[in-house]
Amino acid sequence: MFETIFKMSSLYGSSDIFDAIRGAAEESEGNTSERDAEFPDQEEIQEAPTLIVQGIVKEYGKNEDGALVRVVAPIWDEIVRHLQRDWGLALQISPRAWEEMVAGAFEQAGYDEVILTPRSGDYGRDVIATRHGVCCVRIIGSVKAYKPGHLVKHDDVRALAGVLLGDRGATKGIVTTTSDFAPGILTDPYLSPLMPYRLELMNGPALKNWLRESAIRIDKR
Repeated sequence: MFETIFKMSSLYGSSDIFDAIRGAAEESEGNTSERDAEFPDQEEIQEAPTLIVQGIVKEYGKNEDGALVRVVAPIWDEIVRHLQRDWGLALQISPRAWEEMVAGAFEQAGYDEVILTPRSGDYGRDVIATRHGVCCVRIIGSVKAYKPGHLVKHDDVRALAGVLLGDRGATKGIVTTTSDFAPGILTDPYLSPLMPYRLELMNGPALKNWLRESAIRIDKR
């Protein structure tokens, strides 16, 4: 076992971006957590250090959908830089922190309002991003933090498609995963008519590239 600590200071008063600690203590038999559900075969993951990521976004208000958030850009950017060097670190970031990373990416992409929904009762939406004005859009996003080989299934995509049809204010739905999608989803007769203009799938490589492009936007500001 080994430890690595990534530190940085920011205007927001956060000093630790990543605290890489030893594998989690042995959990009691039968205990299941949100991370277990997102990342099966937890024993394999515990062989690597666990990254505790803090301060990616800051809440500045609430509405009926969840918390209005703004990205803490220096922290978000530093995490992206580490992920670009080693995408394997994606497995060590919690599912909730991945939702924050995606929320931050939407803001960096120029969306005016980004909402992080509650951990439960989110109606299948993890992130909601809105761009106002001409060509206004409202994106609803589902984030699946999975290990390689654990593919997003048809039913997961159909679930967001159903939410998209029920949410009359939504322009488009995006399912984002650190892994990939099950074969046949792109040709599913009930899903393919929605893609790519109403429904979009973003797998691990596409997510990594989107984060990189968003980080470049920060550097150009």
